[in-house]
Amino acid sequence: MAAQKKKGSSLKNIVTVLTAVAAGAFLIFKGQAPAALRDYIPPPLQSILYPEQGAKKSGGVKMNNLPPTEGNTKINTFDSAKNKLEQLYIDAGHFTTFYCGSTFDENFKLDHSKSGFRFRKNKERANRVEWEHIVAAESFGQSFSEWRDGHPDCVDSKGQPYKGRKCAAKASKLFQRMEADMYNLVPAIGEVNGDRSNYRFDMIPGEKREYGTCNMEIEGSVAEPPDDKFGDIARTYMYMEAAYGRGVIAQSNIKLFEAWNKMDPVDKWECERARRVEKIQGNKNTILEKACKQAGL
Repeated sequence: MAAQKKKGSSLKNIVTVLTAVAAGAFLIFKGQAPAALRDYIPPPLQSILYPEQGAKKSGGVKMNNLPPTEGNTKINTFDSAKNKLEQLYIDAGHFTTFYCGSTFDENFKLDHSKSGFRFRKNKERANRVEWEHIVAAESFGQSFSEWRDGHPDCVDSKGQPYKGRKCAAKASKLFQRMEADMYNLVPAIGEVNGDRSNYRFDMIPGEKREYGTCNMEIEGSVAEPPDDKFGDIARTYMYMEAAYGRGVIAQSNIKLFEAWNKMDPVDKWECERARRVEKIQGNKNTILEKACKQAGL
């Protein structure tokens, strides 16, 4: 059985190498690698063979000194990732939302009594836990042709074609894995998740607070998280950039995230969470591994 498994793995590696070579040949002679091969290319080679995918977001500028890291290759659906994360938090006994510090029980029933959170408008959604993408799905989704242009498989029951996130989640295996990457998902109060939407993170002048004492600010199309989440967010963006190479970090945010990473170092839970995600998802987050070792955590 072991020999058969090894033989299958070797064959898969050969196919991967041949696919990468074919894509490289097209890039050299045609100026563009075939979109059909993109999902079969290892993430570290994505930005080389498909340089256009990060150009719109980052102008070709990359963060420096990001250690190589692998992305998710094990979990293929967002729902599966959410279920696994729920169990992870229950097993760890960590019942705290990411932004505002409200607590929840094993049934994910929220309690805002100690956090000082107050709902802004949507009381119903303010009382449920939702799993939020720190790097918004649209931030990397726009680099997929299925999101932008649709796909032959993306046709509804009435025969009408569709595109966007729904199509990318159906037709692109790489998008499925990125959408389901547990390192990029955190438990958030539903209303905060909805208000943040796909907005970018940045600093907002003043201290406008609309969620009670929770220091989460959202204005226009910008979100400013609490100070103690600066580093967590920066390091998540760094991981997603290093793992998938699809230009998730905008040029204007490079210096900001470098500053946030220094201002808010890793803490015990961030490191423990990463180790637990690695056991479930299978890939190591080398961004956090390095930071946790340096911090002795």
